[in-house]
Amino acid sequence: MNIVILDGYTLNPGDLDWSPIETLGNTTFYERSSPGEITERAKDAEALLVNKVILNDAILSHLPKLKYIGVCATGYNNIDIASTNKHGITVTNVKAYGPASVAQHTFALLLALVNRIETHSQSVFNGEWSSSEDFAYWKTPLVELAGKTMGLIGLGDIGSQVAQIALAFGMKVIAYRKNPENTNNPAIKMVSMDTLFKESDVISLHCPLTEETKNIIRKENLLLMKTSAYLLNTGRGPLINEEDLAEALEKKIIAGAGLDVLSSEPPELTNPLLSAPNCVITPHIAWASFEARKRLLQMVADNLKAFINGEPKNIVR
Repeated sequence: MNIVILDGYTLNPGDLDWSPIETLGNTTFYERSSPGEITERAKDAEALLVNKVILNDAILSHLPKLKYIGVCATGYNNIDIASTNKHGITVTNVKAYGPASVAQHTFALLLALVNRIETHSQSVFNGEWSSSEDFAYWKTPLVELAGKTMGLIGLGDIGSQVAQIALAFGMKVIAYRKNPENTNNPAIKMVSMDTLFKESDVISLHCPLTEETKNIIRKENLLLMKTSAYLLNTGRGPLINEEDLAEALEKKIIAGAGLDVLSSEPPELTNPLLSAPNCVITPHIAWASFEARKRLLQMVADNLKAFINGEPKNIVR
């Protein structure tokens, strides 16, 4: 089988072993592929492995040998599923390879907001502690999480792990999800969306991006939040109306935001959140721990192997 990896760099910039995939066929690797390079590079491929490369009908129509697309991620909105169905191409994705890493990063963002470790560390290296008249000082308010309320929108694998960490911090946990009856953790209180916005000290987004959840964070909901509340997003950028959030931060409608995703990645320099106050942004790395990427690579290989053996799994439609 001819296997082509079109954008392998983010999954494996050189610290992982491609052999689980290489053993399955003749494999060609590309670190990155521009839209104009895809058709030529993929013309002989029977299997394509992609992360964020967009495969639309205009491209897929020129790949008659293609039988399989393995998405090296959970989200597959970059694949034209109607087109793959039309052309008889099997598409698979990978789930639950990194809930622990994403949950960990969620709290890294929160701690960055409430403790401002980087701000205070830099002040020490700038000589401010050495010249201080006091044994201790703080440049921002410091917030204790114990007793605060964590509100989760979405309670799947990642949201559930965030809930467990929040409980370990002594926080109360409330959550909103589409099917609340599927939750059996008595420590988590299921609430309405409005209640979650009104009562949470921290809101963390862990829901999929759908037409229903797009812009779930917008002006009308931000106005329901406490002025002392924080917003976290390690899900998908378009869950947030970025102009509305930037305005809320500017006007101190909420206390701060910690984001690992934006609506466009990489972001335009004009993105209003890049200049918003009390906003911590990381470059979509919550998923990218070494351990999570190693699991992801193996699961991508397992999906492809299952397809080759005539028993495909994790199919998306």
